[in-house]
Amino acid sequence: MSNQGVRGYYQITQTIKTNLLADENVNTVTTGDIFDIDLSKQTIFPLSHIIVNNVTIQEQVLNFNITVMSMDIVDQSKDETTDVFVGNNNEQDILNTQLAVANKLVGLLSKGDLYRDKYQMDGDASCEFFYERFENRMAGVACTFNVLISNDINVCS
Repeated sequence: MSNQGVRGYYQITQTIKTNLLADENVNTVTTGDIFDIDLSKQTIFPLSHIIVNNVTIQEQVLNFNITVMSMDIVDQSKDETTDVFVGNNNEQDILNTQLAVANKLVGLLSKGDLYRDKYQMDGDASCEFFYERFENRMAGVACTFNVLISNDINVCS
């Protein structure tokens, strides 16, 4: 399939993927239905997953509402819990690291290289932490935001 040079779904998902993979705290980037991903493979983590929730077509721009889920597998220690605040796993480390992944991406979209390349954040990003998701006990951050890109469809014949 050809995108015929039109900026749109391919460009926004590829651009976000490229920038996520440039982060040392991301090994794999996926998109689509997360339940179609083989999440039992240990080697794919930390993983970021791109979900395009919807797109508002405006005269000059396409307004993409996107959620990026950044996650890793929680390692449970067999040692006795000595600090009930921290617990005996790496869950807080994962939440901190994956929030940093989201924060860096948002920074690129709001004032960094992506902003200068006309992938521009519209409003603020909202991040929600998740714990013990999926069958292999993952934790991470779901970050939702809007990105504007130019609508370069030419309707003149």
